[in-house]
Amino acid sequence: MDCHSRSWSIIIVGRPALERIVGSGEDESRRRSYQHGWHPSSRVGVDARVALSVMAYIDATVARPRLYEDCTEVSPQCPVKATTLGYYPNKGVNVFIAICFIAVALATLTVGIRKRTWTFMVFVTAGCILEFAGYVTRVLLHDNPWDSGAFRTQIVAIILGPTLICVSIYVTLKHVCLALNPTLSRVAPTKYPYIFIPADVSCLLVQAIGGSIAASAGSDKPDLLKTGNRTIIAGICLQVVVLAFFGLAAADYWLRVKRWIRTPEAAPGAVALYRDRKFRMFVYAVTVAFTLIFIRCIYRIAEMAGGWGNHIMQDEPSFVVLESFMVAIACILLAAFPPGYFFPQMVSNRRERRRSAKSPSAGNESPQDVELVVEPKYAGDGRQ
Repeated sequence: MDCHSRSWSIIIVGRPALERIVGSGEDESRRRSYQHGWHPSSRVGVDARVALSVMAYIDATVARPRLYEDCTEVSPQCPVKATTLGYYPNKGVNVFIAICFIAVALATLTVGIRKRTWTFMVFVTAGCILEFAGYVTRVLLHDNPWDSGAFRTQIVAIILGPTLICVSIYVTLKHVCLALNPTLSRVAPTKYPYIFIPADVSCLLVQAIGGSIAASAGSDKPDLLKTGNRTIIAGICLQVVVLAFFGLAAADYWLRVKRWIRTPEAAPGAVALYRDRKFRMFVYAVTVAFTLIFIRCIYRIAEMAGGWGNHIMQDEPSFVVLESFMVAIACILLAAFPPGYFFPQMVSNRRERRRSAKSPSAGNESPQDVELVVEPKYAGDGRQ
């Protein structure tokens, strides 16, 4: 038995489960054998001393039926209720969501290559591929809830996928600021990626470290298991904080632009972009996508805070609505309103930048303005 399997067994065994087994009408000799780590009817040995030493942690989560250490598939001796999820993942729902993610990944990849929105394309595609892998493994869990490999994969993929998708949202703020009025931003627009992307990667690393710690904790290391769980929660909390700061920065900038656009000093090109229907649709789509992922992260904190196998983790409808649908809809919005078509200023087109730099008017523009004149239709010649 590997340490990962033992860690799940310690997570799931609770004091009420032990009391039900010990008090189930067995004779005294069988009780003694169980307390020494072996119960004849269970086909598995459990170190009762270790289990009881972590009862405070187990009881703080949810008492569950005993997870047999040698279970590999559902049987009368290994019921689905004893798994960490406690249910058969809905096959139809998970197949549908997996199809949504792979479709978004392919659409984003195609448009990204055609329009050269490289950063946006890479992170949305990578996040969607991770999500796709996560939901494919949930389909496998429908067939066999005891598949430990599928369980580990879906946990890692579904937790880390949205972290990559967030990067694609972060880079949009930089380009929106540069296209409208960089001076209205409280932070230099070019610095936004250097602030939020490393912070987002830090969230990913903290969650990955927590998952590794939890997976490496054996049944004789309950403190290590607890540390891993808390580390995962810390990573998700950090992600919520990063998202909150990003949301505040974006909202503050948009309000300042809204006031500035009504003044005589507003550049004609910026006014035209601000009022452009496609641009506003893109901004609204990104805003909704951001909000949905923010809600998902808050749900994840509540789900993980109760420990592995708690009642929130075992509630599939809440998972589908607050995790699956939130992230899937966010990705669909990002794919349906790609910056390559709805916000051309975000396009990384070096040829147009070089052409703008060589134009006669380039000498009167700052390097920042030269970079922005990618699409004269939006940037306008009257930029101030």
